[in-house]
Amino acid sequence: MNILIYRYGSICEPDIITGFQELGNHVDEITAEIYNKNLLPSEGVVLLKNKLLSKSYDFVFSVNFFPFISEVCNIFQIRYLCWTVDSPVMELYSNSVTNQWNRIFLFDQAQYDEFASRNPEYIFHLPLASNPARWNRVISDASLHNIERFSSEISFVGSLYTEKSPYDRLKNAPSYLSGYLNGIMAAQLKIYGYNFLEELLTDDMVQTFRKHLPGFYTPPENFRRDDRIAMARIYLEPKVSAMERVLVMKLLGSHYPVNLYTGSDTTGLPVKNCGLVKTLTEMPLVFHYSKINLNITSKSIHAGLPLRIFDVLGCGGFLLTNYQTELTNYFTPGTDLDVYTSEDDLLTKTEYYLTHEKDRMEIAHNGYETTKKYHNYPERLLQMISLAYGITEGAI
Repeated sequence: MNILIYRYGSICEPDIITGFQELGNHVDEITAEIYNKNLLPSEGVVLLKNKLLSKSYDFVFSVNFFPFISEVCNIFQIRYLCWTVDSPVMELYSNSVTNQWNRIFLFDQAQYDEFASRNPEYIFHLPLASNPARWNRVISDASLHNIERFSSEISFVGSLYTEKSPYDRLKNAPSYLSGYLNGIMAAQLKIYGYNFLEELLTDDMVQTFRKHLPGFYTPPENFRRDDRIAMARIYLEPKVSAMERVLVMKLLGSHYPVNLYTGSDTTGLPVKNCGLVKTLTEMPLVFHYSKINLNITSKSIHAGLPLRIFDVLGCGGFLLTNYQTELTNYFTPGTDLDVYTSEDDLLTKTEYYLTHEKDRMEIAHNGYETTKKYHNYPERLLQMISLAYGITEGAI
């Protein structure tokens, strides 16, 4: 197949391209948005149109959903395959999601449940994947200096979301509203596997919040507008994520040495801020040489597994993650990784795995083998193509 990929710089793109190529496909790329983050959709339309006029392609692909790509592909009557890696993806509220040439793959079952009815024949659920072969090459080539540099007891790679919390722009809100929101966010902080913030917001609360939040999200033309969803997904859930990550850093950092690889402000936290790491050349070493890797899933991912889970396991690292409802569909807790469901559980399991090396290493090995066998990109992309073209398993 000839595949055209529209790129914007997602860390998944190189592995997806390699995965398509390993399946015997030819891949061309549009890369303008990687280098120009202010590229307008109208400019993207011209780039895509010119490419499609210059050569015959079997389908166009992108990470996440781009309404303008969908519209162009609908005109050209060529399949548009896309695969979400983020949540929320507000572009999914575009009316373009209903176009018949779409083949939309959503990594989070909750995301799928929300949008599937908008285009039931052409929206699918597909979990994420990793590239253990590439990670293994990076790990095998590591210098002794870098092995020592990135070895640690406990590590977490990622933002604390404290700088990504637009909720903090809330100004002069009535005390009853602030108190209520603080209460439900504190409750959500304690619960894994069920997100209830949205259903606890009344119309009056949403209207008042919108009034007191400067620059409240307004969808573009031809998008469905739902201020309750926007309030929960864009403002409340990131705030809860920030609260949770700070809490975990305080909790573990007060008991154990924790290396935090982040660009976030860590003032006052009992952790070692190691700064940012390079995704392709340094992050795999952190994952492989940390005794315990933490995953703290963003609250905006309601059921699915973030890329971090697959990549830690794909690097042969031991993973301790919060509970997600889809987790047992793909991995076995206590065999491939382990899961915590409360603060006490997190402390107990951290202590156990820091002092039981054999168990920890065996679980890390199992997680690596499971990921390498079932959750690699060629395997996942083959599933994607089969679904996009209506190919049943027996016909592959």
